[in-house]
Amino acid sequence: MPIRYQIESCQRTFQKGYSHFIYQTPVWKLPGKALGVNCDQVWLKLEQLQTGGSFKARGMLNRLLSNPIPASGVIVASGGNAGIATAAAARELGVRCEVFVPEVASPAKRAKLVALGAEVVVLGAAYADALQACLARQQQTGALLTHAYDQPEVVAGAGTMALEIEQQAGLPDAVLVSVGGGGLIAGVAGWFERRSRVVALEPVLAPTLFRAREAGRPVDVAVSGIAADSLGAKRIGDLAWAATQAHVGDALLLSDESIRAAQLWLWKELKLAVEPAAALPLAALHSGAYQPRPDEKICLILCGANLDPATLA
Repeated sequence: MPIRYQIESCQRTFQKGYSHFIYQTPVWKLPGKALGVNCDQVWLKLEQLQTGGSFKARGMLNRLLSNPIPASGVIVASGGNAGIATAAAARELGVRCEVFVPEVASPAKRAKLVALGAEVVVLGAAYADALQACLARQQQTGALLTHAYDQPEVVAGAGTMALEIEQQAGLPDAVLVSVGGGGLIAGVAGWFERRSRVVALEPVLAPTLFRAREAGRPVDVAVSGIAADSLGAKRIGDLAWAATQAHVGDALLLSDESIRAAQLWLWKELKLAVEPAAALPLAALHSGAYQPRPDEKICLILCGANLDPATLA
């Protein structure tokens, strides 16, 4: 089934029985000048208001609804957000959830996992380490594996957010999307195709898509930096690689300094508390990495808000 049909089907499922769990998050339209940007409008898709504090709830619920869940429940490896989303979906459906997180996962995210009733295993320095341990555990228990970004149901769930943007506001000229393993951009690009310009954004210290494009194929990269707990995959997912090859022209890199500055700007100027991964789209505009036309309407996806509020001081 083509990805656009999968996305539409997923949205119908959410609307029919899970509108209390998957919210239609707002699109906030502002003049470009309000954000210090020389363009007509900036649209903020406030997905940090989603259940579990990130867009991930869409894909994880779709994964669970699309498959039989054994008595051993569900299992996932995550830097935090995918685990939180899986735990929230598991609680909604009344099933057991086990989450493997790396040491880089923030205390705030670990605490949220525990509050959601998940069994949390902290293992390894990076997401890839937690993933290997998770896969070994899944072989033992037979639990349903939820991948943080590289499953069709997860990508289609993420794509419902792009469908919402079009329903709420129309087609933007450009959509700026943070990339880790690539589930979000795979869904966004799969929906918009090239009807809107989809721009991939990564930290300099976690350049999975950028390095894959240099090599001509997905490759492992070292990841670190301010957004590593969300954008910490060491390799772009196969689904994201295919979607970005087909529908994404630009893949831009941003410094940790520009990401942090944008995160603080969103808090101080608009009172939007988001994690570093959600600040990349504004960082691309403020740093000049992405230079819009004066007549452009640009959509920034604020993808998550699982952070310690003290970090915004």
